[in-house]
Amino acid sequence: EAWRGGGPGAGPASGAASGDGNTVSASGTVVWIVGLPSSGKSTLAARVASALGLAVVLDGDEVRRALRPVPGYSDGERDAFYETLARLAALIARQGHVVLVAATAHRRAFRERARELAPRFVEVFVDTPLDECRRRDTRGLYARGEPQLPGVGVPFEPPESPDVRVRPDDTNAVQQILALIT
Repeated sequence: EAWRGGGPGAGPASGAASGDGNTVSASGTVVWIVGLPSSGKSTLAARVASALGLAVVLDGDEVRRALRPVPGYSDGERDAFYETLARLAALIARQGHVVLVAATAHRRAFRERARELAPRFVEVFVDTPLDECRRRDTRGLYARGEPQLPGVGVPFEPPESPDVRVRPDDTNAVQQILALIT
């Protein structure tokens, strides 16, 4: 891989190639994949990362578990968590990487803040109906009736104009996203 310099903030040279020959913009991009819990956000992020060959995936659940203290689910804790996630994604993107963020981010304000911070931002809405999310739920979130669960006990604000809208039967979602970032 072609790298410029070696000092702090050094990143891939313009047009640095990923492992499979796709090029990744040196300016970096945050692709925020949003949707209800169990809608397929993490699965889509993994598929896009695999197709790119070179990407950073920030799964909201995994980042939440990695932070100390572990963030809670009050309004203030969610505000702080999504601000942290947006800043982390922007930091990595400014180093020339494609950052795939798979996170519910149930408030538009969370996503708008991420858009403000990112050098380049693509919003992907995984538009899976609530009943389908309940069926897919392997963690039992819906069965337990979590009072803080977006779409159930907490309102979920869907994106008004996402760059990509993905429905459960979409077979070309990865290609749609790749077309916007490569």
